[in-house]
Amino acid sequence: MQREQRVVREACNVCETWIARVVPVSPVLRGHDFWRREGGRHIATPLLVALVVIETTDIVFALDSIPAVFAITRNPLIVYSSNVMAMLGLRSLYFVLADALQRLRYLRHGLALMLVFTGTKMLASDWIQISPGVSLLVIGVVLLGTIAASTLLPQQQANSA
Repeated sequence: MQREQRVVREACNVCETWIARVVPVSPVLRGHDFWRREGGRHIATPLLVALVVIETTDIVFALDSIPAVFAITRNPLIVYSSNVMAMLGLRSLYFVLADALQRLRYLRHGLALMLVFTGTKMLASDWIQISPGVSLLVIGVVLLGTIAASTLLPQQQANSA
């Protein structure tokens, strides 16, 4: 039992996370419970730590998308609802994007170009007004262009001489 606790503690440092400062965390996972009773008190399991980390990541990604939404619109309903949807769907979208990056070799360049466009639009908003429709059109054209380039252009093979 001691060896098992030591291996878990060294592998993931669950007992030393910021969560452990708030609640005691057990280094041992037993079953599918988030909490277990030990010595008359509740102790969090590594499963609770994993859940908190995943949900915190969702919140950080949702907050990260607020500037992008403000680049498209200032409507509070759209900003709020899009960030709620971001919290609900970004984790699954990440896995789709990770898979797509392997298949579409120019997608990284297209995503970078979209970020440059969005940042430039936000910085120049005092001088140039770009409508949400034009912003979506630019983003769509860049995305479709990188997908087309990735699928239609031949991939260069490394010459082995």
